[in-house]
Amino acid sequence: MPTTIQIKEDLLKVLNRLKREYNARSYDEVIRELIRRAKRLDKSYFGAFPKLKSFEREEIDRFD
Repeated sequence: MPTTIQIKEDLLKVLNRLKREYNARSYDEVIRELIRRAKRLDKSYFGAFPKLKSFEREEIDRFD
């Protein structure tokens, strides 16, 4: 169901620029792409060694 929202003119200019940049057919596509990118985790969140196996603590008996 289409709807109308109010935005300021400067935001409309940004949306127009992104619409061209993303080759989007509508503002809906631009907004969905922005949401998709915001939800995706950056590689930097996975640390310097993303293929490193998870850490498992070795059990050490300290009271022998």
